[in-house]
Amino acid sequence: MKETANARRARARKIYSILTKEYPDARCRLDHRNAFELLVATILAAQCTDDRVNMVTPALFAKFPDAAALARADETVLQKMVVSTGFFRNKTKSLLGMSKALVEKHGGRVPEDMEALTALPGVGRKTANVIRGNCFGKPAIIVDTHCIRLSHRLGFTANTDPDKIEADLMKVVPEEHWTMWSHIIVFHGRKTCTARKPACPVCVITALCPYPDKTK
Repeated sequence: MKETANARRARARKIYSILTKEYPDARCRLDHRNAFELLVATILAAQCTDDRVNMVTPALFAKFPDAAALARADETVLQKMVVSTGFFRNKTKSLLGMSKALVEKHGGRVPEDMEALTALPGVGRKTANVIRGNCFGKPAIIVDTHCIRLSHRLGFTANTDPDKIEADLMKVVPEEHWTMWSHIIVFHGRKTCTARKPACPVCVITALCPYPDKTK
């Protein structure tokens, strides 16, 4: 029998309740002190681990503490500072373009508005939601690789496009839980519901998961 929309929402609420208890310290793992630092870190985190980004950003923020300073950065110097995060040429262009746009259009401050954020170079909906959810207290579903994988396994979406996955989750997860949902899903994806071999036998939500290829 096909699961009804109400049953799907009820299952999501149960999953949320269990995982928030399982991961009481779930949070954004990119070190930051303000919205500008998190924006920089999130751009660097594309195709890179949070741990690696956290190794790079202290020196980066010491040298370029705000958008105005970063906008004036020498491209070669910046490339050398972020090279270990991968795709450093593209990331350098995004960081320079983003910071210049902040200075020119927003007085050096990171905007809260989704449209204004996604208009910045190198900033898509995922990055914008990271900022909105963690720095401005806005309900925000962050669709990263963990979210995509777990959303499919949990049967909350059949889509592969991140924007469509976000829209599907908005219908299932209560709005006030969107940001924390994003954090607990990442934590669960890293610890238990891993990409290659999910630890289904010890998973605290296995009874609520319809994934057909569970490990034994």
